[in-house]
Amino acid sequence: MTPPGPNAAPFPPGSRRRPVKLLIAGGGTGGHLMPALAIGSAMRTKGDWEVALVGAERGLEATLLPTKDFPYTLLPFEPIYRRQWWKNLRWPALAWHLVREVTQLLDRVRPDIVLGTGGYVAGPVIWAAARRRLPTAILEQDAYPGLVTRWLAGRVDEVFLGVGEAEEFLRPGETTSVVVTGSPIAPPTPERRPAARRRFGLAGSALVILVTGGSQGSVAINELVAGWLERDGERLAGRLTLIWATGRGSYSRFARWHRPPAVQVFDFLDPIADAYAVADVVVARAGMMTIAEICAWGLASILIPLPSAAADHQTKNARALAEAGAAIHLVQAGLTPATFGDAVDAALFDPARLAALRVAARDRGRPDALATIAARLEGLTRARPTFSNS
Repeated sequence: MTPPGPNAAPFPPGSRRRPVKLLIAGGGTGGHLMPALAIGSAMRTKGDWEVALVGAERGLEATLLPTKDFPYTLLPFEPIYRRQWWKNLRWPALAWHLVREVTQLLDRVRPDIVLGTGGYVAGPVIWAAARRRLPTAILEQDAYPGLVTRWLAGRVDEVFLGVGEAEEFLRPGETTSVVVTGSPIAPPTPERRPAARRRFGLAGSALVILVTGGSQGSVAINELVAGWLERDGERLAGRLTLIWATGRGSYSRFARWHRPPAVQVFDFLDPIADAYAVADVVVARAGMMTIAEICAWGLASILIPLPSAAADHQTKNARALAEAGAAIHLVQAGLTPATFGDAVDAALFDPARLAALRVAARDRGRPDALATIAARLEGLTRARPTFSNS
């Protein structure tokens, strides 16, 4: 059947389109799973889309997906180990098992389109779907693409990039479209600022610094902030309000610093949008979901990359943002409360520098990324429409 042209009726007479089945493969970490959930939720709101997810038995998704309203499958994926190389000796036997499991998954779900959102989970599923000539796409958020994206960029129909710097590392196929969409985050809601200021008890003109190590927190950043408060706390009194999310695992260790309204210590901020709405500067790791949120909100930031991140991708993310003038990049090794305090002073108390950081961050922000990705997925299905005569 010939697909309808741009001026034709949406479907041939007497036919109707059945729901489009989207399979999203991704997980292992929140940076891969949360985009899958965001995109899946966005596509389901369109009414004629069915979404299923696939992840790993050992990933974050094993505990999170059972709490979500999505059909899902967990398979025995394992990462490729970079340091403990001997664990990769299990891969020949595991690969045979995975091929069978993925084949059965595709036969059972019968997706019309397959999206990978990153991590070792995505690779075998996208590879198998591409071999079946199903429409396929990959989301790559980091400035340096992961192994799966580099491997599959020549096989898929579309690659969605969080930042443009990643494109130079890819070798796309002749028919592959590479599109800088940004990362799929919830759009900023600056109208919440008055209520957020009341939530945190903010008054006066003190500048606000938000510290977050991500959903799990960062002990290294927490220790740095505690040392900085011990060293500079009295000097900053009345000039600064600190909103500090330690992560649940180390909250009890740092809760003694909670002295509202000047220092407010939380185990977890939900919704973190309230903190973004009132922050002047954000101190964070350099995962791309966090960076995407910071830029979409137009916030200045101090980024301290996680040194053990795969392929040191967080350092590459932070470096890209710093080179664009949108962040201050600090290397964790050798960082002290004194040098950290100097960076805070440079970001917060130099009005011209603060303004420049904000403008550069806003210029890189893509608050409409989720809508853009949804439209691209719809475009892929329109290129290969599915009809039912029932």
